[in-house]
Amino acid sequence: MLNVAVLMGRLTADPELRHTPNGIAVTSFTLACDRSYVKTGAERQTDFIDIVAWRNTAEFVCKYFHKGQLVAVQGSMQTRTYTDKEGNKRKAFEIVADNAHFAEPKRDGAVSSSPAPAKAASPAPRHEEQASPAYASGDTGDFQEIPSDDDLPF
Repeated sequence: MLNVAVLMGRLTADPELRHTPNGIAVTSFTLACDRSYVKTGAERQTDFIDIVAWRNTAEFVCKYFHKGQLVAVQGSMQTRTYTDKEGNKRKAFEIVADNAHFAEPKRDGAVSSSPAPAKAASPAPRHEEQASPAYASGDTGDFQEIPSDDDLPF
């Protein structure tokens, strides 16, 4: 069976660390994830995905992530059923996060709750500028050409 979820989105609120009666750290938060496909003439739609993190992952998320920050989460999909206040049976879908990663450059100065543009850095050299002329042409001179399969040692 395969149950893998990988998402990248912005936190809708600051995550808050809670503990179970047994002292296990847990947090739940929501990621706003833009859909990759946009119909012509329509606005991009956003899905709000519930995430739950446990133990060290929960502590990491609460310590370093804040509202508006772009976050990548890797985990698995989980469903659960519950009864709401009116007695109706409900089903909830959520991602149980195994890992959470920073998905944007570190901001300068104090952490704010609104996204700030990253500090401008000098652009990285283009791939063609990084490669040596011999490598770019495909001729490195490092290997001897073998004329036929009969000359192979195996």
